[in-house]
Amino acid sequence: MNILIFGPNGSGKGTQGALVKDKYKLAHIESGAIFREHIGGGTELGKKAKEYIDRGDLVPDDITIPMVLETLKGKGAGGWLLDGFPRNMLQAEKLWEALQTAGMKLDYVIEILLPRQAAKNRIMGRRLCKNDNNHPNNIFIEAIKPKGEVCRVCGGALSARSDDQDETAINKRHDIYYDTHSGTLAAAYFYKKLADKGNTKYVALNGEGSIDSIRDTLLKALA
Repeated sequence: MNILIFGPNGSGKGTQGALVKDKYKLAHIESGAIFREHIGGGTELGKKAKEYIDRGDLVPDDITIPMVLETLKGKGAGGWLLDGFPRNMLQAEKLWEALQTAGMKLDYVIEILLPRQAAKNRIMGRRLCKNDNNHPNNIFIEAIKPKGEVCRVCGGALSARSDDQDETAINKRHDIYYDTHSGTLAAAYFYKKLADKGNTKYVALNGEGSIDSIRDTLLKALA
């Protein structure tokens, strides 16, 4: 099973992606990890990508797409969940063309829908427990709201990550994601049109639900 997953920062995309990966034994392939592996491994594509990165330039798609495909064929030979790519309409089109040329099937595209303000609140509302960062605490989510200033699970002291409070950076990332003309949502909608033609299957999930409800809906759709 080969899957693409879309969702804004704060949507729970990582959580749901991990659940799907574990259930179906898929390779979770994240775009940033692809660059690190190729550059760290000294591959020809990695060397070319590093030249652009060292100059502070964006790595062009004619290098990025082959790196993605190579990783999908290698680590993802038994099925994959691709997360964080494509990020824009042009990449979506080129990735689809590359998959077709390589004879690789795209079984499902998952989109987790979440209003922009809700996504922003979730990011800025996250709190980390001093005793265990896995204890869920978020001041904007009623089900996991902290007990005042302490962890709802163990009573430990809470803190907020500095990048979670960087509103400018959050807005910049969301500007790219919520762009329906050329950004990440445009990429998702490109695959939605392909699904309408029967070329893949598109699963849209309400990201405002609970983790369990989203998971149950998703797994039912993939069954």
